[in-house]
Amino acid sequence: MTTGSLLAADLVIAVLATAGWLGGGAASAARRRPLALGLAAFALLATLARAITITALARAGWWFAAEKVLIAAPLSLAAVAVAGPRLLRAAGDIRSVAVPLLFAGYATSGALLVTVLHGYPASAGTGLLAVAGVVAATAVSWRALGARPSRTVSRATLAVAVAALVTGTGLTAAPDGVPAAPHDHGYRDARTVDEPTRRFTLTAGTATVRVSGRDVAAWAFNAQVPGPELTAVVGDVVEVTLRNRDIERGVTLHWHGYDVPNSQDGVPGVTQAAVLPGQEFVYRFRADQAGTYWYHTHSVSDVGVRMGLYGVLVVRPGPMTGLDVTVPVHTLAGRPLPAPRTERVEAGTPVRLRLINTDSTTHRYALAGTAFRVAAIDGFDLRGPTPLVDTAVLIPAGGRYDLAFDAPATPVALFVDGRALYSTGPVSTATGAWPVLDPLSYGVASPAPWPRIDREFTLVLDRGLDLHELLPRYAHTVNGAADPDIPPQVVRLGDIVRFTIVNRSQIVHPWHLHGHHVLVLSRDGKPSAGSPLWLDSFDVRPGEVWEVAFRADNPGVWANHCHNLAHADAGMTMHLMYS
Repeated sequence: MTTGSLLAADLVIAVLATAGWLGGGAASAARRRPLALGLAAFALLATLARAITITALARAGWWFAAEKVLIAAPLSLAAVAVAGPRLLRAAGDIRSVAVPLLFAGYATSGALLVTVLHGYPASAGTGLLAVAGVVAATAVSWRALGARPSRTVSRATLAVAVAALVTGTGLTAAPDGVPAAPHDHGYRDARTVDEPTRRFTLTAGTATVRVSGRDVAAWAFNAQVPGPELTAVVGDVVEVTLRNRDIERGVTLHWHGYDVPNSQDGVPGVTQAAVLPGQEFVYRFRADQAGTYWYHTHSVSDVGVRMGLYGVLVVRPGPMTGLDVTVPVHTLAGRPLPAPRTERVEAGTPVRLRLINTDSTTHRYALAGTAFRVAAIDGFDLRGPTPLVDTAVLIPAGGRYDLAFDAPATPVALFVDGRALYSTGPVSTATGAWPVLDPLSYGVASPAPWPRIDREFTLVLDRGLDLHELLPRYAHTVNGAADPDIPPQVVRLGDIVRFTIVNRSQIVHPWHLHGHHVLVLSRDGKPSAGSPLWLDSFDVRPGEVWEVAFRADNPGVWANHCHNLAHADAGMTMHLMYS
């Protein structure tokens, strides 16, 4: 069983235990003896079963079990200790065990709420607040069932509640504040390089585009979705003038995966101000990274990208040879893009399919009819890629895979989530049962380029209640905090930095650091054994632990966030900052 499955199982068992105790208490109050005893026995078994899942999670990593060991386990033990003996002595009126059973239900539900509403990290304030809630609910139930709580119980409830308020609720992390980021840092400013050799103009505006035979309202660059494909050759100086015709919420251009100077990164409020209607901004950078990339607005990006403000950026090492095809997959108004495409290709022609996932969720790609190699991932060539047959690849949100093959005499087709998007003829192969490539074991390994690690950060991804500015929201959190309350990771120029990224939620988080590619060191404790993987977008699935590293060689203030853009908008955004 995976750690993600254990997390889900533990949550289900906690809900069942809570329901059993509370149901048993209600049945007991109603003098339904058989039902009360049955539910209580079920709750007791579920509570004991949870001890197994908590132990297994603790072995997987303290991140997954901290609040369960420190808060849930003591509350569950208290539930069993209070309810168990009274059940054994319930020879007379079953109503006499109603309060103990309800107490057990409140204890397990309090522990469950800590996991659901707070998560990681566990804190004294959170534990005390949970205990205060349990004691208060028990006292109210005691009174409702016709008994008056003793002064000792009342005083204990008040003392615990006051202690919880003094130590803090623990429901939100409120650091001293994130240092303000200036709009223009001047680091490696590309505007000082030579005259541009490739000039483009992109005009953002509302538009109506045709998708699958239907007119769809969109936001578009140059009135098309995706925007124009921008191409360059290594050594070119690229200049792009962005104009905003009528996007009221502003636009920018972020060069996804392209490690541009900080001033060109296109993050509003960090590297520039958003470009408002009637304004323009000029981006300039040297094309020194060959590969497959894409661009998109980073202003209100969840809405802007989903509405169509994105396009392809391809930088080639030299003149193009063979057939070069870009496939930027997107979902616009619930309809898939691009439209299916068929073309005739002469046998023996070298083909490169540049697969780009511009959505916020993972897509499954399968190339049928030929052997192929994964030549590059996220713009970096792989070392020693071997031919693959009947194998699918999963591409995370924002990620890119380049598939290379020589066109056979028979038809070839690319399927995305079972839908044929590109083909050279009719192909009816079923691809749904094909195994999925694990890129961490593909290709030829080479030694790590660094003998040391200078700085380490752990990012624990979760969900929790965020009380920023007293406006509660259920946020996607990092280390218990949500944007803008997540402290930045501060590094020095030249540092070798390691991130440990832990996902203790039930949702996939595609992670994306701006301005740098990271080298994958391990996943779930197993070292990367294939070609060195330099990524800018990678899926951290529920229960997974990734270790990645990079050299801090691009100064500035950089966004570091989940590229499910709805998650980023809901709190899962932070910043990497050079001291």
